[in-house]
Amino acid sequence: MERSVCLSPQEKEQLLSYFETQVMQVLNWLAAFSPDEEGGITRLLYTEGWLETQLALAEKMAGCGLKTEFDHVGNLFGKLQGEDLDAPSIITGSHIDTVVQGGMYDGAYGIAAGLLALDYLQRQFGKPKRTLEIVSLCEEEGSRFPMAYWGSGSIVGKRNFEQIVHLQDSYEVFFADAMQRCGFGEGTGRDSRRSDIGAFIEVHIEQGAVLEKEGIAIGVVDTIAGQRRLKFEVIGEANHAGTTPMHMRRDALEGVSVMIQALRQEAVRIGAPLVATVGRLQVQPNVPNVVPGKVVFTLDARHDDEQALDSFCQWVMKEFTSLAAQRQLAIHGTEWFREEPVPMNDKLKKKMDDVCGKLAISSKRMVSGAGHDAQMFEHLCPTAMLFVPSRSGISHSPEEYTEPRDLAVGVLVLTELLYRLGYEGEEL
Repeated sequence: MERSVCLSPQEKEQLLSYFETQVMQVLNWLAAFSPDEEGGITRLLYTEGWLETQLALAEKMAGCGLKTEFDHVGNLFGKLQGEDLDAPSIITGSHIDTVVQGGMYDGAYGIAAGLLALDYLQRQFGKPKRTLEIVSLCEEEGSRFPMAYWGSGSIVGKRNFEQIVHLQDSYEVFFADAMQRCGFGEGTGRDSRRSDIGAFIEVHIEQGAVLEKEGIAIGVVDTIAGQRRLKFEVIGEANHAGTTPMHMRRDALEGVSVMIQALRQEAVRIGAPLVATVGRLQVQPNVPNVVPGKVVFTLDARHDDEQALDSFCQWVMKEFTSLAAQRQLAIHGTEWFREEPVPMNDKLKKKMDDVCGKLAISSKRMVSGAGHDAQMFEHLCPTAMLFVPSRSGISHSPEEYTEPRDLAVGVLVLTELLYRLGYEGEEL
């Protein structure tokens, strides 16, 4: 007979109530370490608040009976040793760092969920067949240094010490110096690179409004969208705002405004999951009485299909060039950032679908428009992501919020999945 972490509707409700209380306790506890005076939480990589939080998490993991260990970049692992010492570990977790004045759920929820799941499973079922681990990744956001996914990238071999030699923060502090002040760096602990991970599962708030608007409890991430970031420079002619007739102007800002409108219309026509954003405009000379002579702007485009994304970006280049030529404007566009779409593991997605079905929890497959550590782990092992709703889709903000019951449902699904993989020994 198939077992489960909860066998009846009453037991399910009791467990949800327990997780609801516990997850808020852990999240509030984590949020207390790095409050920002201006609001929200600011916990940047290798700062005093960051180190204090990681060390406190290590104590909490140990208090739950987990064997704790830091690797040499500061990733923290809590291990629940399994009976089969040769079987690769099943790992869950997320990142400890935040953006400036961020919320208390992004990253932290995945750590809280993993901690509660492992604590419950150990107390309820004892030692698993396969080792289960939680990881508090040292960094994901890239908020202090111009390097994102430092924690997960170091584990999978996509990040290394050579890449950070010349990196500095806004105060000209070198990456390596900040790391060493926290007690980490080459030779300080276990090598970050691992080859003994059987699967990685990340639980996260959606950071969008789809689940909330559709009234769905769980999002099973199908693919993490690919990204293209481009920079455009449009050059016209700066001239007097009062003496230059409208038909004689080479107004760079007017041309760019038409480009942005065309961009939106085409993105809306193509439809989801494509999104396109002009996020930064720099206008020169940027004074009230001069026709703008130059505009530099950025484009962020995302889609879960690489070919569709490339096709859209090719259309953008052609359309913008045409609109510029019609206005006797010069234009130059360059791509400065590229990430390919990352599909999550099919078998793990099916297992999550099945878990939600067995627990009578509503779910849907969806694309993640935001990047996550899971896209790094997919280079190394079968990987999956689970979303819970975000109120109004707000994230990276003190206003970030998810209902405690929604958080608890995510913990329950994670717990059941880890039970199947760790205790039942389901294969991937």
